[in-house]
Amino acid sequence: METHQLFKKNVTYNGLYAMLLVNRLQMLYFFLIMPNILINPYMIWVLIAVGILSQLNLLLLSKWLSSRLSSNGYNGFVQLFGKKLVRFLSFIGLFFILLKLSVITLGFSEIVQTFMLPSTDTNFLVFFILLFCFYVAAKGIEHTIRFVLISFFSTFWMITFFIFFFFPPIAQLSDLYPLIPMEWKVENWKAFFLILSSYSGPEFLVFLGPWLKTNNKTFRFLSFGNALTVVEYVFLFMASLLYFGSNYLSKSQYPIINMARYFQNPVFERIDMIMLSFELFNLVFAVSLFILLFYGASKIALGKMNKPSSGKGLLFSVFIIFIGMVLLNELFWKPWEKQNFLLNLQIIAGSISYFLVPLVIVLVMKKKQGVK
Repeated sequence: METHQLFKKNVTYNGLYAMLLVNRLQMLYFFLIMPNILINPYMIWVLIAVGILSQLNLLLLSKWLSSRLSSNGYNGFVQLFGKKLVRFLSFIGLFFILLKLSVITLGFSEIVQTFMLPSTDTNFLVFFILLFCFYVAAKGIEHTIRFVLISFFSTFWMITFFIFFFFPPIAQLSDLYPLIPMEWKVENWKAFFLILSSYSGPEFLVFLGPWLKTNNKTFRFLSFGNALTVVEYVFLFMASLLYFGSNYLSKSQYPIINMARYFQNPVFERIDMIMLSFELFNLVFAVSLFILLFYGASKIALGKMNKPSSGKGLLFSVFIIFIGMVLLNELFWKPWEKQNFLLNLQIIAGSISYFLVPLVIVLVMKKKQGVK
């Protein structure tokens, strides 16, 4: 295990990887529970509108990725903010990374327990997921970025199965009404912020500048990834409406998974279990990347950047993440009445990080005249 190679730059990845990174980091746990919270058909327009707003955010992100400072990695951030402020921001970033890691991992573990392994404690599932992710992360940032190809081709095909819900006798056009809200309810605000948070994830690309090959087409590829996410979100939400109807959609905790249980095949009896197994590839990719970012941020926060990366350091980071997840699982996730607190916290944190990180960086760049 060549742990000294964890953050070494040997190659750079083209726009295709940037596109897939954007798309797969957006298609994590929230898309599985999104229809249960959106409910109303007119939220289709909100999905599209926030997707367009996300494009503007990606424009800011592309400006940073195309800058000289971005390609310098840690040193670029030091030139932009100063060493002390970078350490402080890294310390804050640890909270955001751990929170996102915990929600997507605990959420997926609960789904696996519910539909596949009902007698297995979720803490054991979290342990094995982190074990797989440690193996991938230990290969280094370059191999982890490359893993997005496996993640994409292992999961994107699943959406084709849901085409059947758009045809009779399941589909009824009346299930897509009303498309214009008669009133804006209080619970719609939670749905709105959930959508904002669901588009988050690409902001972590600000730390991958040294490994991404940028040019005048960078924004185009980032936009393609985001547009693909919009199509997937709208497609799956419409399929959920046509299957459940808006009156019953809120009754299903995991609408997408319950719809997958409807699929029948003469060879495979439980297609939903196969889909969940493939979805694990995307989770492993995202968590592996976040583990590396957590380890890197912890080194910066503790002022250890002069010391080389080590396997022990990465393993200790995974251990800290595991302990944090177990505590959150026992205190907030398993008690159903407290689970919403953790979800709402991630909804707020995801919305803030996605729209503030690129904006603040670009504003500071303009102030220091660092934009190309």
